[in-house]
Amino acid sequence: MNRIKNIFHRVRSKIAFYPSLISIIGVLFAFLLIYMEQRHISKYLMDIAPGLVIDNTETARTLLSTLIGGLISLMVFSFSMVMILLNQASSNFSPRVLPGIISNEKHQIVLGLYLAVILYNIFILVSIEPTKSNYQTPGFSVLIAIILTILCLAAFIYFIHNISQSIKVGTILNSIHLNTKNKLQNIIDNQEFKAFPSQENWSLNTIDTTGYFQGILSGDLLETCKNNDLKIVLKFRKGQFVLKGFKGLMTNKPISEEVKGKILKSLIFSSEELTGENYIYGFRQISEIGIKAMSPGINDPGTALNSIDYLTELFSLLMQINELEYWTDDKKALRVYAERNTFSEVLFNVLATYRPYCLGDIIVSQKLLYMLNILGEHVINSNQSEAIQEEIINIKKDLELQIKNSRDLTKIKEGFNSWS
Repeated sequence: MNRIKNIFHRVRSKIAFYPSLISIIGVLFAFLLIYMEQRHISKYLMDIAPGLVIDNTETARTLLSTLIGGLISLMVFSFSMVMILLNQASSNFSPRVLPGIISNEKHQIVLGLYLAVILYNIFILVSIEPTKSNYQTPGFSVLIAIILTILCLAAFIYFIHNISQSIKVGTILNSIHLNTKNKLQNIIDNQEFKAFPSQENWSLNTIDTTGYFQGILSGDLLETCKNNDLKIVLKFRKGQFVLKGFKGLMTNKPISEEVKGKILKSLIFSSEELTGENYIYGFRQISEIGIKAMSPGINDPGTALNSIDYLTELFSLLMQINELEYWTDDKKALRVYAERNTFSEVLFNVLATYRPYCLGDIIVSQKLLYMLNILGEHVINSNQSEAIQEEIINIKKDLELQIKNSRDLTKIKEGFNSWS
């Protein structure tokens, strides 16, 4: 079941998922209407409301052909808009934001509606038989085609509005921030500290797969551990690239190749980086957008300042997360644990990318120092406090090397109030 869910979540993030699903519904709906036409639903409607039914075969064919051509043009234009959006987001922000835009369900549903109505109109058009004196034109089906086309036009207006909002850097930053915040908050709400036994004299096993580690199929892995009375330690982290032959799987006792194969099948590896439930990608995406904004080609310090604001809240949540991730079986017995990226590691990686590009701007520099000072008020342990103080010292040293204006340096040391 866990494996099926994992496959479903991967497929659902593809841009063709909802369009394909809705298209199938459109085809099935067309066959339903054809069946209803065979039961003389149009004749019944003619008796009740003749003004709603097109009773001329040639008029019905011409109308359906026009609707099909217009909807195809509308769909091509919409797909072109999506491609332009993806290209602009990749150029101006970061290629890593593309999966989030591609998996936007609203865009997929609109495109799926276009395809479904086009297919519906095609099947209804094909079902119209040659003109006979006693032949009843499928007027009810044509009426439904007109209504669906009007619905597509309304969806197109919504699509244009939504896509114009989606390309805004503020919208992208806020979306990544909320997604990452929810993941962090979910971990905080469900985490609990457990003492894991010492790994002295444990067996060290190699990984037989190359790829980015995305997580585990917890149900399958815990069942294997329970059936074989195993405890497992994963010596790699979510998002880490693991090379085949890497010795990163520790077990409390030697295991057979069969058991090892079951364990490895429960570990999710991918040939590409997928966001999934890994909150680290949120930090990376926000920091990359902020750094890209400081490049000479874009020159948008305001976006860099906004990215630091979002990172401040995310770091405050990250400080509350345990450095180890645990999995227990149905009897609450501790079976698996893996290391997480620590607060100090994530903080260093983020600021190590900001410092070379942002310290020439005193406003952004002050914002980084402000973030660190705010985080210093929320520390939970001494390690976090030491990491923050080290970053403050590093930023001030780099500032002395890059900024030659003594007044600017004095203002930064005094902690001036910037406008953002």
